[in-house]
Amino acid sequence: MQDKRKETVDWYSLSVNLHKFYGGKIEIIPKVPVRRIKDFAIWYTPGVAEPSRRISKDPDESFELTNRWNTIAVVSDGTRVLGLGNVGPEAAYPVMEGKALIFKFLGGVDAIPIVHKHRDPEKFLDLLEALEPSFGGINLEDIESPKCFYILEEARKRLEIPVWHDDQQGTAAVTLAGLINAFHIVGKNMRKSRIVLFGAGAANIALYRLLVLYGVPPTNLVVLDSRGVLHPDRADIDKLMISHPWKYKIAIETKGGGLPPGAPIDKAMEGADAIVAASKPGPGVIKKEWVSKMAKDAIVFAEANPVPEIWPWEAKEAGARIVATGRSDFPNQVNNSLVFPAVFRGVLDVRAKTVTDEMAIAAAEELAKYAREKGIHEDYILPTMEEWEVYPREAAAVAVKAVELGVARKTTTYKEELERAQTIIATARKKYQELWKNGYIAKPPVDYE
Repeated sequence: MQDKRKETVDWYSLSVNLHKFYGGKIEIIPKVPVRRIKDFAIWYTPGVAEPSRRISKDPDESFELTNRWNTIAVVSDGTRVLGLGNVGPEAAYPVMEGKALIFKFLGGVDAIPIVHKHRDPEKFLDLLEALEPSFGGINLEDIESPKCFYILEEARKRLEIPVWHDDQQGTAAVTLAGLINAFHIVGKNMRKSRIVLFGAGAANIALYRLLVLYGVPPTNLVVLDSRGVLHPDRADIDKLMISHPWKYKIAIETKGGGLPPGAPIDKAMEGADAIVAASKPGPGVIKKEWVSKMAKDAIVFAEANPVPEIWPWEAKEAGARIVATGRSDFPNQVNNSLVFPAVFRGVLDVRAKTVTDEMAIAAAEELAKYAREKGIHEDYILPTMEEWEVYPREAAAVAVKAVELGVARKTTTYKEELERAQTIIATARKKYQELWKNGYIAKPPVDYE
């Protein structure tokens, strides 16, 4: 355990040194030939006037005549950054830049970090509306709860490009994929199982929504926040209706999962088939004795970073059969990087006007299917980020679902999008490899392999 903690501290020190060495993680380079000054007559004046005239007549032409079709904004106010909390927009920038790097490397998506000082939700939304003409999509990131729920819902209504909050939909989708395969391994029907959601923040509230849409009855779900079970008879239920309508809705729909108001956590976990914890770093947030009260072949997802709510070996000792965490150094990493690059690849390629929960489920199902084809077992329920072949498949599933739902500006088939996404993502990776091989990306001053 001490070794894991020391290793985390070592990564912190190395990261600071390398961020300073490289001066950031991304840059913009041309994608068109510039062989002589005369080429600017095409890319700039006078030639550029004609694309501008055409876009003026039909703004959707901007998706065909500019890089808008492949460009998104990664937007944050810095109010809930990773496990750091409200550190401000400047401190959020390295995280947004890292997100942009992953978007390009795994999805072939050009992503621009945008951090800002608007704390008022309406001003945040005004900013998104003002930025819309520049982008094909918006990835919201690291926004405090419950503000993040309102901003996502309103932005999806007001903008005609996909708006995605990765802390909600991304984490929920990859968790759903992991649950699909975990239940497959233990031989239980997820739609008939009892599932506890430990923590009622962005990830688990979105997961609740996906699970219900996937067919899990709300009354089979128990959702716990810091004050206990979300229950219609809870003392603060009237306050929740105003202060947090998303928790209120869950309390009403689940009816407390059949528990009495004020039921202790060990009672909530008694007989549960699965628990998904997305709360605060542990260890010891979830206790071994609670896990021991779960049903046979229990599934435990402890997703807090950098330390899960319960160590995997402790959960196993308490009787859990399958354990997943948010860390790459343990089996079964639940990593939203398995989802968001592919989702945006798919929605951008069909020029989608939104991204829906149905599309998130389509990504989750394709992710789970890919792992099953590889051969799932107790220590492999999800692919890793290195299995890049999964991303075009997810993109194709999402794109087809967008067309099916009538929210795409362009039509496609699964095969067409699969081939398109494979080409775009492979090209992005090859460009990186060439830059690295030819020394245009400097070698790091220390060897950390």
